[in-house]
Amino acid sequence: MLDKFKEGFQRLVRFQDKVMGVHPTFRYSYPVALVEDQQFLIYDRLPGKPTYKLVKNAPVPMPIPEGVRAAFPLDDYNGRMAAVVTPAVFDSSDGLVMILHEFVHCYQFSTCEQELKMSLDIAKQARETNDMMWELEYPFPYTARAFVRGYGHFLDALGEGNEAGVIQARGELRAYLGLHDLEYMAWQEWKEGLARWVENCLQRTLGLPENKRGAKQPFSRVSFYAGGAAYITFLSAQNPLLANDLPELFSRIYND
Repeated sequence: MLDKFKEGFQRLVRFQDKVMGVHPTFRYSYPVALVEDQQFLIYDRLPGKPTYKLVKNAPVPMPIPEGVRAAFPLDDYNGRMAAVVTPAVFDSSDGLVMILHEFVHCYQFSTCEQELKMSLDIAKQARETNDMMWELEYPFPYTARAFVRGYGHFLDALGEGNEAGVIQARGELRAYLGLHDLEYMAWQEWKEGLARWVENCLQRTLGLPENKRGAKQPFSRVSFYAGGAAYITFLSAQNPLLANDLPELFSRIYND
């Protein structure tokens, strides 16, 4: 039977091969679950094979919104981490970028994410209370005046390349935020900030504008995507290989 997504996956493979040197993520391939008609069409690039093949169909375990771009383990595929997207990703070049953005999360998960996460008190408490959604729904004080001022100063200093300003703003945030708030901010800056940083590296290879969403008020969880990416750019100017060392990157984001 003709696979209508064959050409899209061939373009994905060519693009990933082209950007192999951008980040260690792209030395590996990960499953891609296309959401269509409330089914997962699970594709994988098997060892030694030149492209992706449909390996399994499975029912979606929950309602999946149209246009989803996510990464999570697939219960119906041995718990393997996969990029979960809709077929529309194959309609544009930046759609391929978004698949690779989700591959960054697959790489984080397969290397050090769980160990780093469980070093955080907020994650330990979430596990004890069976709070599976804390990474998305934690009640961070995004609108608090002290946070808005401090994170605004932080983003401004990053944009200006003002090292003293970055240090000062980070100090302001540490003085204001409680332990869980600080852990949450650093976690999102590491997890989503790295994926956004890599995404923007890929955007530049295509001559496309960088994704700056979240950099302006009102602040939200997406602001940590923008802030994390900008902070990684700032820290990488001091150590160009830092973004490749995920545990050290998290340590710098959390402790600096």
